[in-house]
Formats: sequence, structure tokens, C-alpha cells
Amino acid sequence: MSTSPLAPATDRWGDRLPRRLGFWSAVAVLVGSTIGGGIFRTPAVIAERVPAPLPMFSVWVLGGLLALCGALTYAELAALFPRSGGVYVYIREGFGRLPAFLFGWTELVLIRASALGAIATPFAEYLLRSIGRDPALPENAGLVHYVAAAAIAVTAALNYYGVRWSALVLNLTTGAKYGALVVLVLLAFLIGQGDWTHFTTAVGPVTPGLFGLALVSVLWAYDGWGDLSFVGGEVRDPERNLPRALVVGTAGIIAIYLLVNAAYLYLLPLGQMARSPLVAADAAQAVLGRIGVGAVTVVVMLATFSTLVGSILTAPRIFFAMADDGLFFRAIATVHPRYQTPSAAIVLTGCLGIGFVLIRTFEQLADQFVVAIFPFYALAAAAVFVLRRRRPDLPRPVRVLGYPIVPLLFVLASLLILGNALWAHPRETGFAFLIILLGVPVYSWWIRPREHGGSA
Repeated sequence: MSTSPLAPATDRWGDRLPRRLGFWSAVAVLVGSTIGGGIFRTPAVIAERVPAPLPMFSVWVLGGLLALCGALTYAELAALFPRSGGVYVYIREGFGRLPAFLFGWTELVLIRASALGAIATPFAEYLLRSIGRDPALPENAGLVHYVAAAAIAVTAALNYYGVRWSALVLNLTTGAKYGALVVLVLLAFLIGQGDWTHFTTAVGPVTPGLFGLALVSVLWAYDGWGDLSFVGGEVRDPERNLPRALVVGTAGIIAIYLLVNAAYLYLLPLGQMARSPLVAADAAQAVLGRIGVGAVTVVVMLATFSTLVGSILTAPRIFFAMADDGLFFRAIATVHPRYQTPSAAIVLTGCLGIGFVLIRTFEQLADQFVVAIFPFYALAAAAVFVLRRRRPDLPRPVRVLGYPIVPLLFVLASLLILGNALWAHPRETGFAFLIILLGVPVYSWWIRPREHGGSA
């Protein structure tokens, strides 16, 4: 069976993948890729660093507004270049092939495989816990890696056999986990024995330094909305649906995050929130008793699996776009003749994720991928300024609301994350930057034979 990368023909935007994702599927990609384990753990970190109700909510609101600034900025770029690869394409169009290659290179060797492993590991831990196998015990440590690897393999297979299957699973799991969070909020305020005085009682002073660290943690919790751009080449009516999905999806995440935090605070005093790494389980137990803890376990499993489906759906499109652009092996640009998916890119991504999760711990995986993505988020957003100046004649179906303040705020927020990471974790951050810079000689080696008439 032939799987020539030269078929099928491109559409009017230059993409070869069929556009099968509608508006709500695009929203599900964004929401599913963003709401993972963060909302179940991060609130405790925020409550510890910002031990006063109003400043605590201010951190979540500010983080949400900055994420919305990013979504509004990417809305213009997504409507301008509705192509597979998203951020890769925006960087290439704004700054050239070398920075775009560095993004793809970093995704390949550092970000994406580590991210898949870091998402799949909590899913495996909660799954084992739900069947009575404690993942913290040494005899179950290896089992965690195998279950996580199996989860990556299953989600990769779903995506291999068609974007419709992945979209269906993502729609269902995203709707279920968002609905579960809404139910938690409703139960908290309708039948929970909470106390409104929790919203007015501070338990400690708020310092600018800790407020800044809390903001960084919140921005991590909001991270994931940019993944929608990677499947821009498969969204129907992209000039309309991509910008709308970016804004609607991000607004939906902000709303549920604020409501869930309000429910946590209503049920638990701020001091108890700060001491509760499993704050969602404690909140659910306050409403439903022990059955609430079991329900939260199921919801966390659902949330992490949904995020894994979203990540394995979006990530291969980066490598597909690179290969289509001549900056990676042409075989990776293969479109399966029957399933119409970037099959080789999916296999590559799945194998990398499985390889990483089998040999590395969750902490090692998480430390690797969290820093490396934000320089490129900032660079892609900055492309708005460059393209407005260099190519003002391009038709822009959508323009950034609040330009130039909105994209500038997002770029500054990304730089804040990088600065904090460099200060708090200089070794890990320095390693990430070193990996990025190693891509420069790799790029020079890759293009040299092609500049002299070689083939990819």
C-alpha cells in the first residue's frame, strides 16, 4: 500500500490534510489539552503562596487574562495562516526558517515526548490506585511506566486511524471532565456545608515575590490552549472557526477555573487549602464523604486521559509541517491514503513518548518540557508585530483586539515565566536552552546538502 507524501493535493491554504474538525471539536482540542491535573493540584500551591482570598483570586484572574491575551494574539495568526503546525508556521512566517526549525527541533528532542510522559504518568498512577495497586510502592513503580506507555500507544492508535476517532474521544472526555467540574461547583454551593467567611479571612501576608511565583504557577495551569494551532490545517472554515475556538475555549477555561477555586474556598478554609495537595479530593469529601474521593479519582483519570488524547492529536502536526517544509525527513510528511492522517508523524511521536516514559520519572519528564516551550510562545506572538510591519497587504480576517497592548502583555508574561524559571531552576533551564541552541548546528548541517542541490 502506497503512502506517498505527495498526495493528496493541497487546499487553498497549502495544507494536505482534510479539514474534518468543526468549531466544537476545535474547542474540545483546546479545553482538553489545557485542563489536566493542574486544577486539582495548583490551587493548593497558590493558596500557600498567596494566603489571602482577594489576592489569591487576583492571581487566577490575572493569569487568565494573560492567557486570553495569548489566545487573542494567536487568533489573528491562526486566521492568517490556518496551517498544520501552527506555532511553527507563525514563527517561520515572522522570523524565518531557522527559528522555526529550532521550535520543531526542541519539540522533537525535548518538549513533546517529555510532555506525553508527564501527562500519561499521573493517569497511570490514578488508574492503578483505583484498582487497589498503590503506585508509591516500589513493586508497582515499573507498572506505572508500562501503563503510561500503554496509554500513549492507545491514544496514538486512535489518532492514526483517523482524526474523527480522536476528535470523538476528545469531545466526549472533555465534555465529561468539564461537566464533572461544573457538578462539583454546583454541589459545593447547593449542598456543601461551607462558610462564606472563608472569602474574607486571610491567614498570612502577601508579598510581591510570592505573588509573582504564584502567577507563574497559574500560567502553567493555563498552558495548553496554544495546542489548537497545531491542528489548524484540519479545522473547517478556519478563518472563522479557529479564532472563535481560541477565544471561546480560553474563556471557558478561565470561567471554570475561577468557579472551581471559589468552590474549594467555600468548602475549605484558606489555610487548609494550602496544606492540601489533593484539594479537589478534600473538597469532594466535604460534600459527598468518602464516595467523593473516589469520584475525584475518576475525574482526574478522565482529565489526564483527555489531555493525553489532545496532545497526541496535536503534536505530530508539528513534525508533519517541518517535513512538508523540507526541514525534516520527507517520510514524516506522509499522509495515509486511507485514513488521511499524518501517519508517520504520529508513529514517531508515539514512539518517542513511549521511550521517554519507560526510562524517566515524572519529575524528570516535567522538568524537561515546561520551560522550553515558552520562548517559542513569545516568539510566535511577536510575529504579529513583524507581519503587520513587513506584510501589511496580507488579508487579515481577524485582527488582535487591543493591539499592540494585548500581544505585548502576552510576550511579557512569557518572559516572566522564563525569568522565574532561570532564577528558581538555573540548571534545568540552562539545560533546556542548551538543547535549543544545539539545534543551530543541526540546522546548518541539514540545509547544507540541500543548498547544493541535494534532496531531502
